[in-house]
Amino acid sequence: MTSLTAHPASALSPNLGADGTVEKVSRRRLKAIFSGSVGNLVEWYDWYVFSSFSLYFSASFFPSDDTTAQLLQTAGIFALGFLMRPIGGWMFGRIADKVGRKQSMTLSVLLMSLGSLLIALTPTYQTVGIVAPVMLLTARLLQGLSVGGEYGVSATYFSEMAAPHRRGFYSSALYFTLISAQLLALGIQLVLQNVLLTEAQLLSWGWRIPFVLGAVFSLVALYLRQNLTETEVFVTQQRLPEEQRGSLRQLRRHPRAILLVVGLTMGGTLAFYTFTTYMLKFLVNTAHMPKAAATNTCFLSLIFFAALQPLFGSLSDRIGRRPLLLGFGVLGALGTVPLLTALSTTTNPWVALALLAVALTIVSGYSAINAVVKAELFPVEIRALGIGLPHALTVAVFGGTAEYIALWCKGAGHESYFYWYIAGCIAVSLLLFLALPETRTASCLDEEQAG
Repeated sequence: MTSLTAHPASALSPNLGADGTVEKVSRRRLKAIFSGSVGNLVEWYDWYVFSSFSLYFSASFFPSDDTTAQLLQTAGIFALGFLMRPIGGWMFGRIADKVGRKQSMTLSVLLMSLGSLLIALTPTYQTVGIVAPVMLLTARLLQGLSVGGEYGVSATYFSEMAAPHRRGFYSSALYFTLISAQLLALGIQLVLQNVLLTEAQLLSWGWRIPFVLGAVFSLVALYLRQNLTETEVFVTQQRLPEEQRGSLRQLRRHPRAILLVVGLTMGGTLAFYTFTTYMLKFLVNTAHMPKAAATNTCFLSLIFFAALQPLFGSLSDRIGRRPLLLGFGVLGALGTVPLLTALSTTTNPWVALALLAVALTIVSGYSAINAVVKAELFPVEIRALGIGLPHALTVAVFGGTAEYIALWCKGAGHESYFYWYIAGCIAVSLLLFLALPETRTASCLDEEQAG
């Protein structure tokens, strides 16, 4: 593949002299990644708070005496939100490749805040009947559209802003902030549960508080994203004809890269959503752990998980991306069933935490580096679209349905089928990992920056 762009050496070379240029570039890079990360954290907080608090608000929108049935209906809306993600991946990916990474990231956070505010203001089923779940679904679809674009554009932005020899480390900021968003959602839940409100108050109206906070947090994210620095790789590629940038026709010329994104995402996203987003419900509804104890366990496990992301990202800069992915594939395929089986039978929070620590260490082989691997597969003019669209399609099929399939299997009396389903998907991903080249040493980003 020939380089299509040239990147100014002054922005990337680690040896620019002693006049302070290196330091200025480093500060600019760190500021840009920090600002992008905060916005990413806020947007993913808005996305995850829905799942974190569904234990409390599901009864407000779906009349039933069966808790599992209420959770199943809420999980259905959670899954439907994922159906908008491919549209968001296409729409925001095109904007990012044609207009700019900065503009696309700013627009996505605006859309997410609107969805959170709508959920916060939606009346209950007892007040307005069927209108309530319809409004909830509308809000979730808006959020799905937004977050569908967020992943691809953020992965592109972090990878293009990073120094070549530190891409794995800096790109791990994507999942570090994504996990931190879950921590923020759970942290707010812990404060509301244990300090500010009773369970009755949370069930009645307190669940609205985190959605209001999400809308407020978005104002901070909007300010930061309006002041982002555009990547120089994108600025340089604007010399290309507009029809070549963010074009589905151009994307179709990279079928192998698209297939690799699908393979990277399938097993990884299913494992990620199972051991993070769904785990709180799993511990409460399957292991019968008290809500507060389950929340504490998930909170501590996510702190551990977040800390692993920069460590695994840095490791990939040293030994390559492929060994980490192969490790995730092998250990995930072999370890998922016994880990989930053990988690389903323990009510001891410390045992559950230890099991989750093992599971999340395995998942980190995917989560810490998948963004940079995908970015290294595509040229600059279709990078955001190339990452965002196939990733969002795969997440919609596998990640978005994880909760629903898990609860359906439980309702059918065969919950262990879900465990084997995850292991099988990771095994399929492993087959594609075997065909993946080592992108650390053969990257489209390197060709652009060397050009």
